[in-house]
Amino acid sequence: MPREKGRKVVASNKKARHDYAILDTYEAGMALTGTEVKSLRAGRASLVDAFAQERDGEIYLHAMHIPEYAQGTWTNHEPRRTRKLLLNRLEIDRLLGKLKESGLTLVPLQVYFSDGWAKVEIGLARGKKSYDKRQDLAKRDADREIARAVGRRGKGMAE
Repeated sequence: MPREKGRKVVASNKKARHDYAILDTYEAGMALTGTEVKSLRAGRASLVDAFAQERDGEIYLHAMHIPEYAQGTWTNHEPRRTRKLLLNRLEIDRLLGKLKESGLTLVPLQVYFSDGWAKVEIGLARGKKSYDKRQDLAKRDADREIARAVGRRGKGMAE
């Protein structure tokens, strides 16, 4: 059977970009069991409340929900188990150095298949304050209004 090509997104964490300012992103593999991969291929996963943390010099993904595989037997996995992220030692050391700074955390942004391999995109993030969120919403609304005005002007419509 030919190997898959391209990128197929399984789950994305839309709330993360609203709640955090993403400073840097990393692509990491995940150590998964067979039924977890089958469940992911069926498009079933949730990143709500998920986070990444360092333990024993490695990075682990906590609270990511991959539901049990429907056709699985007694070998099925636990839905919210802790999963090891597969990163190069240099990337792990760089991440751990940045995490020592106050206020930074690792947040999973997307789970996807890249050329047949299950990957997670994690972001080095700093939490936003409520006024930062309001400023972002106001900026997005202003940009949308500008785009509408430009579109109307391009079509020759009066304002």
